[in-house]
Amino acid sequence: MLSNSEREHQVDKKFDADVENEKITNKLFIRLIASNRKFTKVDFKYSIFDTCYLRNCKFISCDFTGCRFIGTNLHGAKFSSCEFQYATFEKTLIDNHILDQECPEEENLKMRFARSLRMNYQSLGDAESANKAMSVELKATEEHLYKSWNSNSSYYRNKYKGWNRVQEFSKWSRFKLLDFIWGNGESPWKLLRVVLILFAFMALIDVIAFSSSQSINSYVQSFLNSPQIFLGTFTPANYSSLYLTLIVLIRLIAFGFFMSIIIKQLNRR
Repeated sequence: MLSNSEREHQVDKKFDADVENEKITNKLFIRLIASNRKFTKVDFKYSIFDTCYLRNCKFISCDFTGCRFIGTNLHGAKFSSCEFQYATFEKTLIDNHILDQECPEEENLKMRFARSLRMNYQSLGDAESANKAMSVELKATEEHLYKSWNSNSSYYRNKYKGWNRVQEFSKWSRFKLLDFIWGNGESPWKLLRVVLILFAFMALIDVIAFSSSQSINSYVQSFLNSPQIFLGTFTPANYSSLYLTLIVLIRLIAFGFFMSIIIKQLNRR
């Protein structure tokens, strides 16, 4: 049932000239060298680049479908109108400009492409590029989840039917909720926004239950007291223990979200 894939091994080779309209598929390149070379409409499908040096090369309309880059130096390399479906990167030096124009058009493939680059940048300690890749990944994920339950395209409707469509709607709803609360682990400012909304909600409850709803000063004072109540430095005697317990629970969850954001940011450095 198995046959030889006929993958050809190219070890310690070098491109001495520019390449155009060539088919170089299913190769294993080990320690390949190419510097300041131009590759135009070259088909590299399903090839593996292991410990290669491809610095300052230009790739125009090349096909890297299913390719794998391992420990490869692509610093300064420029890509234009290339195909990267199912391509993966491991400990590879590559400029993050590839995320601007070379991502696959399909949302699910774009999501996986950005995820592979994010993990690659994280392994290199490139926090700025990892954050950029994460932003692209989250946006592609949102679009994919939305289309999985709402799009009328044949691809999504054939793949997600009946109960699966309901599950995809649930995933999208959860994703949007977490995005609003804390940017899916990427935005401390969104978390701060939610906390301020919580303060306003706490102030409204305080005014309605214990103060004059006709006085603006009541709203202002209640809002100013909300951070103290939230942090536990001020405990009004007229508040029920159940309500205070709920505030403590929300505080712990918010603190957990904040620490998670900080740890994620530090782990990328």
